Amino acid sequence: MSAAVRAVGEANDEQDVCTFPLPARRHVRRAELTQAECHALAELGPKALRRNRARGIPRRTATHWKALAWLVEPLDAARAGLHHGGDVRFRRAGAHATAIILGNCADTGRSYMAWTAEEWAGLCGPSAATFVAAQPLPTETTVRPFLIALGYLHGGFDGFEQLGTFNRLHLAGLVFGAATVEQSLSQAGTVLEQWGYRSVLSGKHRLRGVFSQALLINRSPRLEDLDTAAFERLHAHPATNAHHGEMLYALQRAVAALGHCDPPVRTGYNHAPGIDDTDAAWASWVQRWHDTSTLTPKVRATVRTIMAKAGRWLAAEHPEITEPGQWTRQTCAAWVAAIDRMAVGDYVQRRDHIHARAGTPISPRTKAHNLMATRTFFRDCQEWEWIPRRFDPARALAVPRSVAVLIGTNPRVIADDIWAKLLWAGLNLEPDDLPGNTADTYYPMELIRAVTLSWLFSGLRSDELSRLRVGCVRWQHDGQPIAANAPDVLAEEAVCLLDVPVHKTGTAFTKPVDPLLGQAIEAWQAVRPAQPTTLDHKTGEHVDMLFAVRGHPVAKSYINRTIIPALCAKAGVPSCDVRGNITSHRARSTIASQLYNAKEPMTLFELQAWLGHKDPATTQHYAKISPNTLSKAYTEAGYFARNMRTIEVLIDRDAVASGTATTGQPWQHYDLGHGWCSYSFFEQCQHRMACARCDFYTPKNSSKAQLLEASDNLQRMLATIPLTDDERAAVDDGRTALTALLDRLTDVPTPAGPTPREIGAPATVTTLPIVQVRHSEP
Repeated sequence: MSAAVRAVGEANDEQDVCTFPLPARRHVRRAELTQAECHALAELGPKALRRNRARGIPRRTATHWKALAWLVEPLDAARAGLHHGGDVRFRRAGAHATAIILGNCADTGRSYMAWTAEEWAGLCGPSAATFVAAQPLPTETTVRPFLIALGYLHGGFDGFEQLGTFNRLHLAGLVFGAATVEQSLSQAGTVLEQWGYRSVLSGKHRLRGVFSQALLINRSPRLEDLDTAAFERLHAHPATNAHHGEMLYALQRAVAALGHCDPPVRTGYNHAPGIDDTDAAWASWVQRWHDTSTLTPKVRATVRTIMAKAGRWLAAEHPEITEPGQWTRQTCAAWVAAIDRMAVGDYVQRRDHIHARAGTPISPRTKAHNLMATRTFFRDCQEWEWIPRRFDPARALAVPRSVAVLIGTNPRVIADDIWAKLLWAGLNLEPDDLPGNTADTYYPMELIRAVTLSWLFSGLRSDELSRLRVGCVRWQHDGQPIAANAPDVLAEEAVCLLDVPVHKTGTAFTKPVDPLLGQAIEAWQAVRPAQPTTLDHKTGEHVDMLFAVRGHPVAKSYINRTIIPALCAKAGVPSCDVRGNITSHRARSTIASQLYNAKEPMTLFELQAWLGHKDPATTQHYAKISPNTLSKAYTEAGYFARNMRTIEVLIDRDAVASGTATTGQPWQHYDLGHGWCSYSFFEQCQHRMACARCDFYTPKNSSKAQLLEASDNLQRMLATIPLTDDERAAVDDGRTALTALLDRLTDVPTPAGPTPREIGAPATVTTLPIVQVRHSEP
């Protein structure tokens, strides 16, 4: 008897299944069954194929079993090699699985060694319930994993995507042994838990199922065998769906950290698809520029998209032009005119994202961006001597004046009341306010609070915020560095400094921020798991990113997609307003405008340094003077009070009604405080602030003045008097300017004719106050 047969016999002796002597025979592998073999299977039937008799096989069926030995022997050997407990239920499940395979051989007339993956999947069923219902005899659900294991071992079946939901960890334990699988899983799980993956080694984590399936598809329980090529096969395997991709990515990172494969690369979305609907020559020129330019990838992609749009315009309007060298000033003028009249959806490659905006005119700023991209493309082509200099891109492709005047600074500031509610929501954020499952939030709560307060208080761009580094917070007191928990310094007296990395327009810099932000960041740093260094795409350095967990940084879109909707829901405010959606970048404008309009505001240059701008003109796109600040400044400037004065005047109604005013009788009497002036053109008198007491002047202590005030036919009114430059200087600068005014008027004739020098009386200073206007009762 061969060793294989002895192994089968020994295994069967240990398990409660019927055994029979099998003669030694060579390994047979055929697709079709003989007529005798089909007759033997039919005679045995489903019940006898289970071999449940304790005393062995009846003598009357021994001949049938001998005819089927070449089918039964490999199945029994594989079943004996499966790793399971000594429970009789599992031994019985293995025997029933073998019987199901032999029964299907009888139904199809073909050996299981020749079955396809679809045939194995059909036998196992798309679910456990379907499998049990399809059996002719009562069958337990424990039989199905044994059937899948036998198909995996003998048929090479690994089409697990056809089997629905089942316990892949249990299947891997049957094939490789539970202890071996757990050992490999523990090695990878330990690395992942150090990076912040929670409960990877627990029995409910979905990584265990993905990991088990990876071992099964790779046909080895050893982590060392999961090399880079193995992971490429796993990603391409049909059983690896989008649900498994994230966990498979994490598994490859862990295996790479152990030194068994290369780190994974996120392919992501293809932001540069092929250029369609243009001449092939134009597309090649655009792609050549894209491959040569040293601009940032995002800017290169934008210019590429716009020049592809220019190529479609050329194909429609100027098909004879297929290369940049064929452009002239006339072509540039036509392109500028086309952009000026362009609508959303014109000359684009994809229209599925346009929706209701299709056909609406593009904004002036979009027109300017299209022309800027075109200038950049032609300037580079000329500078690199790819094409001759037939025109100046800066002049031929300049933004038209009619478009430029429509572009101005307009910060998208969030209203103060809405921003105050968002601040409250951020300071009181709880796990229940965030999306997640019943177990916990996706990220640790300390990280979420630090990210939230960074958005609310730092005024950083999303790229800067996501690239903050560990240790970016420092503390100072009176210009000296201190520890964060210094016992001799009050929290409100400490200054928190935030180190901002290299950013969009400049180098790294440091800015003061609210201590609440510093405390939140240090709370996260205290519990932050050790992470592998991450490549900073701006500087090309491998650094420790502050907001990183599970081996990779928090996405820049996390604030827009998760934090802001959660804060808006908690605060009870809409996620959009009249200026559009509330986004991460709008917080930068809001904070800048509030600092610019504070009670003790920052100057434009201070705000420029705080935001990290190179040019004050850029800061003006973020800082906006609020209407309240503007109104207060206008009021305090006192424009009206500085340039105008209001004086009381008495109108003699009888003189006006009788017509005697036309004969020269005084009918207006201006109140100078110390007397009355009856000069009708008082607002033109140069001596009104330094009355020379001419014939039009009546002292208030005179009997004539008393009679005037006692008259019943007088009506009090207000007259507005504009001030000259000298009079305004006398009001603003005081006695010195007033003396200079008196000296200048000494030889100026009064309305009565003589000069103050000829009158001889000292000039009397007249203050023209603003008189409160009282409305008469109806």
